[in-house]
Amino acid sequence: MADSPVELPGRLAILPFRNKVLLPGAIVRIRCTNPSSVKLVEQELWQKEEKGLIGVLPVRDSEAAAVGSLLSPGVGSDSGEGGSKAGGSGESSKQDTKNGKEPIHWHSKGVAARALHLSRGVEKPSGRVTYIVVLEGLCRFSVQELSARGSYHVARVSRLDMTKTELEQAEQDPDLIALSRQFKATAMELISVLEQKQKTVGRTKVLLDTVPVYRLADIFVASFEISFEEQLSMLDSVDLKVRLSKATELVDRHLQSILVAEKITQKVEGQLSKSQKEFLLRQQMRAIKEELGDNDDDEDDVAALERKMQNAGMPANIWKHAQRELRRLRKMQPQQPGYSSSRAYLELLADLPWQKVSEERELDLRAAKESLDQDHYGLPKVKQRIIEYLAVRKLKPDARGPVLCFVGPPGVGKTSLASSIAKALNRKFIRISLGGVKDEADIRGHRRTYIGSMPGRLIDGLKRVSVSNPVMLLDEIDKTGSDVRGDPASALLEVLDPEQNKTFNDHYLNVPFDLSKVIFVATANRMQPIPPPLLDSMEVIELPGYTPEEKLKIAMKHLIPRVLEQHGLSSAYLQIPEVRSKLIIERYTREAGVRNLERNLAALARAAAVKVAEQVNTLRLSKEIQPITTTLLDSRLADGGEVEMEVIPMGHDISNTYENPSPMIVDETMLEKVLGPPRFDDREAADRVASPGVSVGLVWTSFGGEVQFVEATAMVGKGDLHLTGQLGDVIKESAQLALTWVRARAADLNLSPTSDINLLESRDIHIHFPAGAVPKDGPSAGVTLVTSLVSLFSNRKVRADTAMTGEMTLRGLVLPVGGVKDKVLAAHRYGIKRVILPERNLKDLTEVPSPILSGMEILLVKRIEEVLDHAFEGGCLLRSRSKL
Repeated sequence: MADSPVELPGRLAILPFRNKVLLPGAIVRIRCTNPSSVKLVEQELWQKEEKGLIGVLPVRDSEAAAVGSLLSPGVGSDSGEGGSKAGGSGESSKQDTKNGKEPIHWHSKGVAARALHLSRGVEKPSGRVTYIVVLEGLCRFSVQELSARGSYHVARVSRLDMTKTELEQAEQDPDLIALSRQFKATAMELISVLEQKQKTVGRTKVLLDTVPVYRLADIFVASFEISFEEQLSMLDSVDLKVRLSKATELVDRHLQSILVAEKITQKVEGQLSKSQKEFLLRQQMRAIKEELGDNDDDEDDVAALERKMQNAGMPANIWKHAQRELRRLRKMQPQQPGYSSSRAYLELLADLPWQKVSEERELDLRAAKESLDQDHYGLPKVKQRIIEYLAVRKLKPDARGPVLCFVGPPGVGKTSLASSIAKALNRKFIRISLGGVKDEADIRGHRRTYIGSMPGRLIDGLKRVSVSNPVMLLDEIDKTGSDVRGDPASALLEVLDPEQNKTFNDHYLNVPFDLSKVIFVATANRMQPIPPPLLDSMEVIELPGYTPEEKLKIAMKHLIPRVLEQHGLSSAYLQIPEVRSKLIIERYTREAGVRNLERNLAALARAAAVKVAEQVNTLRLSKEIQPITTTLLDSRLADGGEVEMEVIPMGHDISNTYENPSPMIVDETMLEKVLGPPRFDDREAADRVASPGVSVGLVWTSFGGEVQFVEATAMVGKGDLHLTGQLGDVIKESAQLALTWVRARAADLNLSPTSDINLLESRDIHIHFPAGAVPKDGPSAGVTLVTSLVSLFSNRKVRADTAMTGEMTLRGLVLPVGGVKDKVLAAHRYGIKRVILPERNLKDLTEVPSPILSGMEILLVKRIEEVLDHAFEGGCLLRSRSKL
């Protein structure tokens, strides 16, 4: 145990060291354990000041604690080894460096301290003794001379504080009086705030009236937790005005920090009180329900949600994750901000089909083939590939088949083919539209940290169908884009990869989900926009456009019955003969699919529906229903009797109730009245090429094959080439290439007498691609451009029944192009009988239906000269057969 405290007359000089400064009026407890500090206490503390010399004790922050702090409760309580540590070091900087300790850096100013108490601890077996000294700061001083005395230091100091006479004179200064009043007012406000928390603050009010104001400044500041630099600044403030100004600032800052902390505490306590109040009210409400017998477990939403999650069949690792989320939800109140989002997340986990699948019946390939033939006309190769796909699924149900991607123009039946696959497999069908999707979160979902976060479209679709093995159609996969929010096409790589999609990780779901049971089918209008890695993960099946004969069969077998049913009609009211359907196909539609054809048929059905609806009131009743006579009705009403009426259900076919005198048969007059005058005719190509400089080309678009006219004209100018029609860079280069070839072969083509004559001398060439609002690009217009320029310079017309396609080289070779079947079908729709194709496209003609080829002349060429021979009536006579 420590000895009893002893009052001592000695004094020490306390110099700032590290992060601790002693100010006059403050009390500090120092624990001396270092041998040099112990030596200093034993030898100097018992002696009075002699010849201006005073023992020096540097104070460390970790070794000193304020005692008797007036404004900070609890600071300075020290008892033995467990209290706040204090101590000192008297070694010189040289000795500290030698012993590996941090050297002491002396400060030029300090505070003379008086020892109030001294306690000596129990001597340890090693002979080490500990002293605890309580010191009170007296006055500021400056060090004049520092010298060593054994293992510690002594200093010769001079006092810096004012004498009593100087203080009396300074107190008359008006500025000092104003600063004193401001300091006391701030200090009183601080004391008033602290009175609500501390009972000992009342003694501080007495100090404001009894202690001089210059001493109060040091006492108050010593009670605060301030930085070492601010402590040094206060120690160096010898001038009273400066000292009071700094003290007032520090006291005010301490006051504001207390007020802010009190405001925050009141706000938090208020919120806690509100939550506790709500909890108590809910507990009372639950107890009241139990007493009334209204407490039903089914009404407990959280309990119902837990039962739903238990029945969801989650894997073990995901069930543990869901339980953690559920425990977190139970601890939350419904009014808390995160409650609704956590509940929505758990409901998604419970709704997802972790184990639920559609029961597949045994595959009947014959029935599947009949279903495909019934739902789709033509498309033999596509149907055969689907049957092969189903056959593999029949032999090996768990086989990871390829992802089928149907590519073709709109309206050819891509979506309905995917639906037929789901029907044949007896699986649910879901369509995910990817057109215009630019955010990766649409595929992977948003992270739950975002406000309004949602799962991706794939997870949301599985939630809607409630099975884990549907047929999922990724529609318009070529219409995805990319921006700063990510690349959806890259996210689809994980979805379509059978090695990765079994652990697909949706950002919102944040747990792996197995997509390997899903059969993915994609559709696209073009292959070019699809990124190569994504295209490589799919098997592309091209669906070309329909021929007019195929459209006619589709219209008679599928479209007309469907349109009549959709408009509440039957063949007894409207009949569209085959010849009229063919007329609609030839004169009102020119497309690869059948959507516009169906729209025109629907327009005829609407016109017929109007006439039928107008005749309902005047139609003659059938024999099955007896009319109610007016005499009988009047007599029953006069006698007060009830009148029985027969109600015809809405599902009852009106044709069974009313007799239609005669069905409406569509003729040419009705076609022109409903659909307007014919939009297309066979003479369009002849009218467009009636003058030199116009040729007919064949191009491929996302809507199938199209006929493209190319017009060229010459005018006075400087030999420039002008191109219009929203052209891309590739087609502009093709035009420049065509003009260069024609100029180089001008003499051979009889366009100029000699090769020295410039065809473009004093004139410009303007080439235009009509339908200027439609963007155009691609290399297949090369031969068409050459034919148009040769026609312009030779003043000869191009044959109206001839269309062409092919890429050309600077040496005159004709290179193969794509989309041959669609281009030939487009020429057939326009009534063109002759088509010029590159010879290397001969293999592509096998895809063109035989009836189309039998009615057209296909001309295969290798060089531009052969193209010109076929394009002009009578051929194109060349002066020389030399080839560049």
